[in-house]
Amino acid sequence: MNIRPRNRTPYEVNASAMNDIMFFLLLFFLITSTLVNPNVIKLMLPKATNKAVVNKNITINIDARENFYINKIPIDKNSLADGLQKALANLKEPVVVINADRTVPIDDVVRVMVIGKKLNAKVILATQPE
Repeated sequence: MNIRPRNRTPYEVNASAMNDIMFFLLLFFLITSTLVNPNVIKLMLPKATNKAVVNKNITINIDARENFYINKIPIDKNSLADGLQKALANLKEPVVVINADRTVPIDDVVRVMVIGKKLNAKVILATQPE
């Protein structure tokens, strides 16, 4: 004779409330972590009375028609050395940036580089990233 009951109730854990609790805990920790910054050191920094001198670059542009520009001011090809010397006169560490069109002959670019080197300036050739 079989006396065992046939309707067994399955045992399971209801986890739907657990999902809600974990979601709210995650939100709580995300919000509080943005508000708390433990690496903050408050300092009273001294004030400076003099201003730092920022060294300016001299930009030489050469377009496709072989027109020269010093800081967007047009200049003749023959008076490039004099114009560059005047532009570099007040700078402690002169830097010359050359922006040349890709169709410009390399002789013109090298000419500007030689003039910059004679004037003891650091010469940089600007290129377009690939």
